[in-house]
Parts: sequence; structure tokens; C-alpha cells
Amino acid sequence: MAKTAKLATPKMARKVSFKAAGKSSKTAQKASLPQAPDPAVSADVLDRLWSVVVQRRSADPTVSHSARLLQRGTAKVAQKFGEEAVECLIEAVAGNRTALIGESADVLYHLLVMWVATGVQPAEVWTELHRREGISGITEKASRPKVLLGTAKIP
Repeated sequence: MAKTAKLATPKMARKVSFKAAGKSSKTAQKASLPQAPDPAVSADVLDRLWSVVVQRRSADPTVSHSARLLQRGTAKVAQKFGEEAVECLIEAVAGNRTALIGESADVLYHLLVMWVATGVQPAEVWTELHRREGISGITEKASRPKVLLGTAKIP
């Protein structure tokens, strides 16, 4: 019998089944999932953090890191997001789980700052994730329009 674990996603939670071949269900659970977080903690924290960053746009940049970043412009916000993403990658490759969690939080925060800087609403991203739900990543990527000129994206 497969065990189930609740995974929180923005504005929804769903059950995911898992089963490890040749391992007891207790061992499989420890190997497959991180320790269960506090049930009161959910991805809704991203919506709350986004609201705080929006409010801080007009705050004093000498007392608000978000205000300071936003005052410096989109290019600087994007650069800072990139730096945090690289730090996250380094910790993942190094296998440093604790540091990866911290750097992941930094990446999410700086992503939200970038959304605020560019006028992206979280609901727009959640809608796009919902649209892609259940579609193979390979299929979804193949459906995107091919742009040969005018992009710096790696294919």
C-alpha cells in the first residue's frame, strides 16, 4: 500500500503517492520526503511575502532592503536574483541541505522582488503553473513558439 503525503502549492494542496521498492514504508518515507513541516506552514507565505514587498516599494530605502532593491531598478533586482540562484545551485551541488533551504528562501524572496519590480502578480504565475499541470515538460516546451532571433535564451 502506498503512503501519501500532502504537498502544499500556492492556494491548493494535493496528495502525492509514493512507494519505494524493497524498503519498508517507514524507510521509504524517510528516504523520499524531507521531514514533515509544521502543518500550519504552507506556500501561502509566498502570497504574504509578495504583499509585504509591494508595501515596501514606498518605504524608506535606508530601513527596508526591499525598498532599496526596488529603488535600484529592474536590472539590479534581476542581477541580485541571479546571484542568489547561483548560491542556491552551489549548495545543491555541494549537498548542503541546510544551506540549500536557506538559499532557496533567498531565491524565492528575490524572485518576488523581481515580480514586484516588473509588475507581475503571483496569480499570473499560479495560473501559468495551473495551465501546465499534468502536461509533460517535454511536451510543454515543444509547444512554445520557436524564436530564432531576438532572444538570449539557451534552447
